[in-house]
Amino acid sequence: MEKRKPYWDRLEQLVHRARKGLAALESRELQELGLLYRQTASDLSVVLEDKTSVQLAAYLNQLLGRSHNLLYAGRRPKTSGILTFYSQTYPRLFRRALRPTLLALAIFAAGALAGWVVTLHDPGFAYRILPTEVMDTIERRQMWTHSVVAMKPVAASMITTNNLSVAFGAFALGITGVGPIWMMVFNGLMLGVAGAATWHAGMAISFWSFVAPHGVLELPAIFIAGGGGFEIARGLFFPGLLPRRESLARAGGRAVRLLLGSVPILLVAGAIEGFFSATSAPVAMKFSLAAVLFALLLLWLLAPVKPAKADSDL
Repeated sequence: MEKRKPYWDRLEQLVHRARKGLAALESRELQELGLLYRQTASDLSVVLEDKTSVQLAAYLNQLLGRSHNLLYAGRRPKTSGILTFYSQTYPRLFRRALRPTLLALAIFAAGALAGWVVTLHDPGFAYRILPTEVMDTIERRQMWTHSVVAMKPVAASMITTNNLSVAFGAFALGITGVGPIWMMVFNGLMLGVAGAATWHAGMAISFWSFVAPHGVLELPAIFIAGGGGFEIARGLFFPGLLPRRESLARAGGRAVRLLLGSVPILLVAGAIEGFFSATSAPVAMKFSLAAVLFALLLLWLLAPVKPAKADSDL
């Protein structure tokens, strides 16, 4: 103990100096810190053999814990890293994964077209697809969005939660292979049936002016999440020359980042739907806002950005 105590004191001194970060230590001291940490860990294993040295063992264990937190804490996340991800990394990732996103869009559009055509030929089909309360308001030539206007904050929260559940569902069900297909077909069918039903009732302008402001963000975000689901399915079922586990891990990493990028879009879309889309604002204002938002979305996702050193990791 007399021989080793100066080294423990020195380790404690270094830990205290580096309590706000390793940047407080010089290069030589960093090497010394790592060496003292390993030596003290060895000392602790010896002390634990002596049942009478409980207090010393507790002290060394606490000192090693503080040292470990310094050595293995890693880098603290920076706000600039988040900004870089959304401003540069994510647009590049989106463009590289454009095919699965377009596949999700095509399947959604096919479902919407099918719902539209079937409802035009058989108006009763809408009663089997849409909720009863929605069809009741359409029969009265009214929009069903009055409940949204009555409780905007609560409605915005519920809408955002529902949108996120759809996006996460389309993403997570990619592991099944057919899950994203079902999610895109079902949601497209719902939109097509609602569009045809409101067109029959002479409410097409009211319906599409409600959908447009938030839909130009909400729908692309869901397509992106669906594209992430297809990316997972591709990595699982079509690994190519890679081992299936590695193929799935790589595809899953790309898919998760695609999903992360869609979350802020859905949050904004939910706020717009809850606070603006359902209001009695002029139709021209709603369509104008939709055009501006869609243009900004395309500018963000498709505008070229400078190459990054880690592009190969995407």
